[in-house]
Amino acid sequence: MKGINPEAKVTVKQRSLSQSAENAQAGAEVSRGAMAAISVVPTLIGIWAAACFVGGLIASGGPLAFLKSWFSAVTGM
Repeated sequence: MKGINPEAKVTVKQRSLSQSAENAQAGAEVSRGAMAAISVVPTLIGIWAAACFVGGLIASGGPLAFLKSWFSAVTGM
């Protein structure tokens, strides 16, 4: 280390600090994207389930007929 001047050490240290900050920022952006994907999928599944429920209500002829049909399907009667 006798042949390295102190100014070169400072430059290397500054460069490595800036690369660390860029990597941390990229990691935060990836986390945001993952959180968005994780929250969108359950929302879409919930909307789909609600649409299926409403479709079943309409197809069976109303809430009471729906419950009667559901009970018959579950119990086998």
